[in-house]
Amino acid sequence: MRIALSMVAPILLIVLVEAGLRIFGVGYSTDVTVPCTVQGNAASCYNLFFAAPFFPPGMIKTPQVYAIPAAKPAGTYRIVVLGESAAMGDPDPAYGFSRYLEVMLGERYPSMKFEVVNTGSVAINSHVTLPIARGLAKLNPDLFIIYSGNNEVVGPYGPGTALTSAGMSLPVIRGSIFYHSTRIGQLLTEVGTPKREWGGMAMFLEKQVPASSPLMKHAYANFEQNLRDTVGVARNAGARVIVSSVATNLKDCPPFASMHRDGLTQDELRSWTALMQQGSEQENAAAHGDALKLYVAAENIDGQYAELEFRIARCLRALGNHDAAREHFIRARDLDTLRFRADSRINDINRAVAASAAGAELVDADALFAKESLNGITGSDLVYEHVHLTPHGNYLLARAMFLQISSEVPFGGQAVKAEDALSEAECERRLAFTAHDRSRVAAEMLRRLQEAPFTNQLNHSDQVLRLAMLAEGPDENPNDTAAQYQWAIARSPGDRILHHKFGLFLFPYAPDAAFEQLKMGQPWDGFPVVTPDGRPIE
Repeated sequence: MRIALSMVAPILLIVLVEAGLRIFGVGYSTDVTVPCTVQGNAASCYNLFFAAPFFPPGMIKTPQVYAIPAAKPAGTYRIVVLGESAAMGDPDPAYGFSRYLEVMLGERYPSMKFEVVNTGSVAINSHVTLPIARGLAKLNPDLFIIYSGNNEVVGPYGPGTALTSAGMSLPVIRGSIFYHSTRIGQLLTEVGTPKREWGGMAMFLEKQVPASSPLMKHAYANFEQNLRDTVGVARNAGARVIVSSVATNLKDCPPFASMHRDGLTQDELRSWTALMQQGSEQENAAAHGDALKLYVAAENIDGQYAELEFRIARCLRALGNHDAAREHFIRARDLDTLRFRADSRINDINRAVAASAAGAELVDADALFAKESLNGITGSDLVYEHVHLTPHGNYLLARAMFLQISSEVPFGGQAVKAEDALSEAECERRLAFTAHDRSRVAAEMLRRLQEAPFTNQLNHSDQVLRLAMLAEGPDENPNDTAAQYQWAIARSPGDRILHHKFGLFLFPYAPDAAFEQLKMGQPWDGFPVVTPDGRPIE
């Protein structure tokens, strides 16, 4: 009895303290959504505190906020997109693949209403997307699309993270998430953890993880289990689920960081360094065959150095051996010790889960982008820098999703073919993706490339020049830009994102008109209206 009491008493005390904190309003709910209203109607809106258990105080990242009507109207097809910043559509979610998909589906099936809820967010991973799926499974989704895997190492609880503790087994991670979701955990975290500011990818510079690290087995195992559990949540909710592999930039994205193999002696390192130097000189002189011989000799000494693999790939490509070049580009990505890109094992897991989980379907974005790329090597025409898709890349992924969704002819009629999808130009017309916006997005990417770790990359100056040319773009008369927005809004007057983007564009020219558009772009009633630089408008 004494033993039982000694065990029960602390648990009872914890329960009472947790209940007291909730009663007195200490802390916050970490449910995915909270009740709200949209135009006076009940809805579930994104909870701005949901991500708190996964980020240090002061660094919480959020998706593009969304609201989902509580009552799902007849004839509505509700799609939930899960993933990280690439799924969100970064650098501008208004032109992410989910937006292209929405207009394609609306054109092909005009009698249906499509609600696309994009939950993608910067810096999250499968430990975060699983509870998102659990929360939104209660809201009658018809389809989940999962495009994830880039942040399994650097995201929360990954072995290369700068956000949480790292490299743990899945039961411990889930216990930690539960603890940080409680009011007690929130209070102790708030008291005991100093606030930090978000520092972008540069925060992870000291968090290198080689491919040989024993911690990687935890990252892969955790990703696979989370993905399988997410598919299970979707299927138990009666929804279809599409799992996608992840497309990454191989040709134009050198490794962010490299590490030598374990056990390399000083004599071996000196020989390797000399070969690399000589190879670099030959490559700069366009003597690619001679450079390749030197690089291969260096590889025989240390085959774990990511930048060397990238140099070998460049030489092979210059010599016309594209198949071998692609293999070395892939190896360079997989050996990158700043692991911001999904590697081959992550994509193998995506494919395996899609093949083996009951009811899951596969869209192989990695293979699709290779097929659409010159010589089968994905580059900056489809992926801006390392993982974020260009407009053309977003269009291709959306079209693949469109064809997969329509493959079962869920809405009646005949199965569709690739030519049945709206053209890229017509999609962008309906999204009001103007020349002004295209230049603006490229300028944002150019700004990011001025910061580490991009500044450490082998071809940094080439990347900057390419994006600078895109950012300059053709001049567009503001009246022409406004007319394009007005046409798109007239066609889709209920599209809040169009109103929001139009309001941001108008602000320097007509603040009052901009304010009206921004109000119409509010995700839910009472959401603050802010200027382009984030200042609230009264």
